[in-house]
Amino acid sequence: MNKIYSAAAVTITLLATGCASNSKTYDNAAGRNTIYEDVSSTSSTVAGIGVESQDVVSMTDQMMRDMLQNPMLVSNESARRIIIDSEYLVNESTSRINKNMLTDRLRINLNRAANGRMVFVGRHFSDMVNKERELKRSGVVDAGTIRTTQATAGADFRLGGRISSLDAMDTNTQLKSRYHQVTFEMVDLELGTIVWSGIYEFKKTAQDDIVYR
Repeated sequence: MNKIYSAAAVTITLLATGCASNSKTYDNAAGRNTIYEDVSSTSSTVAGIGVESQDVVSMTDQMMRDMLQNPMLVSNESARRIIIDSEYLVNESTSRINKNMLTDRLRINLNRAANGRMVFVGRHFSDMVNKERELKRSGVVDAGTIRTTQATAGADFRLGGRISSLDAMDTNTQLKSRYHQVTFEMVDLELGTIVWSGIYEFKKTAQDDIVYR
């Protein structure tokens, strides 16, 4: 009888051990943790030959520093009114990019660095401004606490530019290279003259299997 009990105990122990070991084969752990990376780093985990975060940061920083040294744009007499948006920034390259990323970062950093020496006209917010002005002048709301003006602000200069690229591919190694040329130019909105120009260029080579969205 004791042998029967002993055999039963061993069987139950083996079954329990088997269940425990089987349960360890199911991996219920969470997936790979999100990786935070430096947006200006050239050694990104995912990289291709298109325009990427480090390119956006580098080119807008370079353009900002150059603009701040231009006496036509930064005057000690009166703050120039400037429009920086993506309306006249044309993408003719084979790279897919949101142009607002370039102009927004450039405008915001310039606004902070200029410290009042430049005034930025938010022409991309004109619809919002016009609706509020209409409400004020119709008496639906009061005039606010700052001022009323006959017209909205006109600008002295506006940014334009072009993004171009040149592609090449080695059919033996399947390596692809892309040369980017990004130009920014500030245009006098009365004369049509170009008062400042900047160029940023870079070339990348890789087995390009990255999808840009």
